[in-house]
Amino acid sequence: MPVRDIYKHIGQFAIVGFDGHVIPPELRALVRQFDLGGVIFFARNIEEPEQVAELSQEIQSLGDDLPLWVSIDQEGGRVARLRKPFTEWPPMQKLGQNGSAKLARRFASALAKELAAVGISLNYAPVLDVRSDSRNTVIGDRALSEDAEVVANLGAEMIRTFQSLGIAACGKHFPGHGDTSQDSHHELPCIETDAVQLNLREFLPFRAAIEADVAAIMTGHLLVPALDDKSPATLSRSIVDDLLRKKLGYDGLIVTDDLGMKAVAATHPIDELAVSAVGAGCDLLLLCPPNYDEQANALESLIHAVESNILSMPEIEAAMERQVKAKVKFLSPRISSQQSFKRTKNILGCEEALAVVKEIEKDG
Repeated sequence: MPVRDIYKHIGQFAIVGFDGHVIPPELRALVRQFDLGGVIFFARNIEEPEQVAELSQEIQSLGDDLPLWVSIDQEGGRVARLRKPFTEWPPMQKLGQNGSAKLARRFASALAKELAAVGISLNYAPVLDVRSDSRNTVIGDRALSEDAEVVANLGAEMIRTFQSLGIAACGKHFPGHGDTSQDSHHELPCIETDAVQLNLREFLPFRAAIEADVAAIMTGHLLVPALDDKSPATLSRSIVDDLLRKKLGYDGLIVTDDLGMKAVAATHPIDELAVSAVGAGCDLLLLCPPNYDEQANALESLIHAVESNILSMPEIEAAMERQVKAKVKFLSPRISSQQSFKRTKNILGCEEALAVVKEIEKDG
């Protein structure tokens, strides 16, 4: 890939957050300048279904050579950006207590159809953390189970179902956020689990996800001394490249958790984090706070790092190839917002979805 193309498309490394129910001028400027990889929706971007569909469609129209990811955290339970009239799902712990692969597929199918109906293409789910520490509130009932086999089996079923319906799935938070009571939104958790236990328990769901051909895996901002006693997982080449990419054989997209979280942002500026994460082997950077100057600085820092040989040109090219491959697979031409909204009337909170909710709650 010519150097000029890398500079032109360096924004493919970024998925950014923004303010409001419409595209702000600052976001349009970022797309023009850097050819952004995508956006992430939060509750601040959601008004009602027709608006979400129209916003997704307009975001797609901003893309030049490549379409943009329209992404979201829609796990179910307390981590859900889409509320009524979208289906409001129980926490995934209840699905895990049921343990039914068929019910997991029905859940994932209903959720995927709702996301597709409003133009969302990438969902940061399922949570593949094993709830190993009962004091863990940041993961808590977001986890399917304290049993790694249950998490692995149901997580893989959900991934295959999401992706069969055109929604790219993202398993999280590698190498596992379940064995700590600390919250990476506010501080850097330290996972004291030894390497043997990590391999037997925490890695099991991620192996199953890789076997299911998961589109993306999200790194956690976690210090895991058994794997790297100096750098958080997101910034650790030992964990991202040596372990996840090489030892576990994962060839899909590796996306950071939000680089605005205090676990990493409290001690490093965003431009340093961006370079360190890409240097560790990450393909996508989540830049969720709607600070457009910081988002631009992060991307400028990648350009400077390439120019100064801090980042390897072959590795940048390989990451861009993975980005293009995933977009070709999942971002087929999107239906118009009008068509999309018509579909939502028959999909959001439909009879099948409500029946799945009832079954999860009953058996959970």
